[in-house]
Amino acid sequence: MAKRIFQEVNWTATATADATSHTSSQYQCIRGGSSTQRTDILEVMISGFAGSSAPVIMQLARSSALGSTTSSLKAPNSDAPADPATAALAAPTIPYVEATTGPQRSNAITDARLNLGLNAFGGIVRWNAAPTQQFTTLGNVAAGGETILSAFTGTTAGAVSSHIIYETY
Repeated sequence: MAKRIFQEVNWTATATADATSHTSSQYQCIRGGSSTQRTDILEVMISGFAGSSAPVIMQLARSSALGSTTSSLKAPNSDAPADPATAALAAPTIPYVEATTGPQRSNAITDARLNLGLNAFGGIVRWNAAPTQQFTTLGNVAAGGETILSAFTGTTAGAVSSHIIYETY
């Protein structure tokens, strides 16, 4: 039960339709480490670095199909506890930005999603959950066990950096 910070640096938010496999390095994903693990997303921050106007329709949503053969994070991306004295989890979450077959954002009208749109030309959006209002996933299978931050259809591709603060139980 320790807060972790998962960040991806300078990635291209590119329009991807629901129920379509995402291309590596065009999303951020967190999957539970076990079938009973609960993960609360507490904050999402996205900063735009595009060289010209680029409206991006960012969404935090659940995956309907998980990414397969995920790759470990590589610098400058990272995932680590906010407190250095944190003990290791028995079943660590799986944060990733690359997979052989990318995850698919759910198109179910019954799945929660947060709209976090911004202009990647210097725009900033920060969503911080009020107490008991966090975005939660449970387990490690679709649907419900994986969360994806990605750009929705209609987005103008633009460079962004982002972080997700989460806590796993």
